[in-house]
Amino acid sequence: MANFYSILLTLVTLAAGLIWLYDAKFKKPLRTAKIAEEEQRLQQQLDDEARERLAPQGRIAEFAQSVFPILFVILIVRSFFYEPFRIPSASMMPTMLAGDFILVQKYSYSLRDPLFRHELFRTGTPERGDIAVFKYPLQPNVDYIKRIIGTPGDRIIYRNKTLYLEPACVAQEAECPKMQVIARDMKQQDEVYFSRSTPLVRYTEQIGDVTHDILVDPTVAPRTAYFYQQSGTAPDEWIVPQGQYFFMGDNRDNSEDSRYWGFVPHDNLVGRATFIWMSFEMDRDANSLLPQWVPTGIRWHRLGSVE
Repeated sequence: MANFYSILLTLVTLAAGLIWLYDAKFKKPLRTAKIAEEEQRLQQQLDDEARERLAPQGRIAEFAQSVFPILFVILIVRSFFYEPFRIPSASMMPTMLAGDFILVQKYSYSLRDPLFRHELFRTGTPERGDIAVFKYPLQPNVDYIKRIIGTPGDRIIYRNKTLYLEPACVAQEAECPKMQVIARDMKQQDEVYFSRSTPLVRYTEQIGDVTHDILVDPTVAPRTAYFYQQSGTAPDEWIVPQGQYFFMGDNRDNSEDSRYWGFVPHDNLVGRATFIWMSFEMDRDANSLLPQWVPTGIRWHRLGSVE
C-alpha cells in the first residue's frame, strides 16, 4: 500500500475529476439550454457576464474544474517520475545529511500504480552502489533510504567493520567471481562529522561502479551479536535471496539496515535518489524562541546530484 500522502492525493484528484465530469456531463447542458432559451426569448445574444448571472456554475464544480488539472499533473509526476523526500536521520552521512531534501526517480526500477503499488512494468535493474528509497520491510508504511550493497545471489560478509563481497555467479561466465575485500582509503577531511562528541573517521569506498564516502566510529565495537541471522550462514555473513536486496547506510555505525533486519524485496523499492534540491541546517538551540523545526540556514553547497 502507498503512504498516506499518495493515497490522499489520489483520492482528492479523483474526487475533483468526478465532480468536474458530473458538472460537464449533466449540469452544463442544462445551463446551456437555459441560456439558449433566454436568448431566443430576447432575440439577442447575451454577453458572458449576463450568462454567468443567468446560469451560474456551482462553486464546488468551479473549484474542482480549476484544481483538477493541477492535481492531475502533480499526481502523474509524483507517481511515475519524481517524488520529493526529506532525510530525517544521520544514517547516510556524509553522502546525505539530516535536513536534505531529495528527488527520487520513481521510474528507475519499475512503474507502479499510486494506490496499491502494484507493478505495471519494470524499467530498470537495481545496481550495487545505488542510493534507493524503499518501504521498510518490518513497517511498510515507513520509507527508508540506504545504499544497495548486495543484489540477488551476492554473498556479503561484514566482519570487524570490513566489507567483503562475492558477486553472484552468472551462468554465462566461464569462472565465477571470487570473494573480494571492498577496499577503503582514509580521506582527508575538510569537515569533521561527529556521533555525539566522538569524531568519525571518513573513508572512500567503491561499490560496483560508484565511489562514495563512508563514516566509521572508532569507539564502537562490532555489533555482530545484533546482526540478522540467516539460516546456514555465519553470524556476519548473508547470501542475498532472489528478488531481494541488501542495504547499508554510509554512516556504518549509526545505521539500522539489512545487517540488523534482513533483506528488502524488489516490490518494496520506491526509486533511486538522484538529486538534492534543498538542504536546511537544523541546529537551532533548545533555548531559542522559535520551534526546533524552523531551519537555521541553507546549505547551498550541498545542492546537486548524489552518488
